[in-house]
Amino acid sequence: MEEEKIQYTISIYSENNVGLLNRVSAIFLKRHVNIMSFSTSQSEIKDVFRFVIVVSVSEIQIKKLVQQIEKQVDVIKAFYHTDKETIFLESALYKVKSSSLFEERQIQNIIKDSHANIVTVSPEFFVIEKTGFRKDTEKLREDLSKYGLLQFVRSGRISVTKAPMGISQILNNFKNQNKKNE
Repeated sequence: MEEEKIQYTISIYSENNVGLLNRVSAIFLKRHVNIMSFSTSQSEIKDVFRFVIVVSVSEIQIKKLVQQIEKQVDVIKAFYHTDKETIFLESALYKVKSSSLFEERQIQNIIKDSHANIVTVSPEFFVIEKTGFRKDTEKLREDLSKYGLLQFVRSGRISVTKAPMGISQILNNFKNQNKKNE
């Protein structure tokens, strides 16, 4: 019997070295796991970067994936969490032809009702920004498609855990151990 697949958010804390993304993606490729969302940024710790990867896998698979990720030299620590254990959002930008804003009054209601913001207006186009859950950004994309949607882009998931991850303590222990070894 196949184990149920659920959505997990993987957080990888690492040094910012060339080639790590390639090695991490190879881990997913080797196991035929599709990455649903990916983002990276500076973390809360100086000189440490955080990858946030969303996958839909079984519990056995997520444990094996994180175990393999942590074997990478540049990886300091990797965690995985369910959606219930995290607070997460995505951002999206929508470029729409400007004539719609002035000729179609309904579009203003769509923007207002979706709690989106107009970030720039030019004679040819205007750009809307929306932050929220995937279903919210997708609904706005569908609603705007009738009004001359010129471009659309959505970020990968950004997330924080509800419970502390203790990464700062792990890093301090790591740094102290390295100092002792020098």
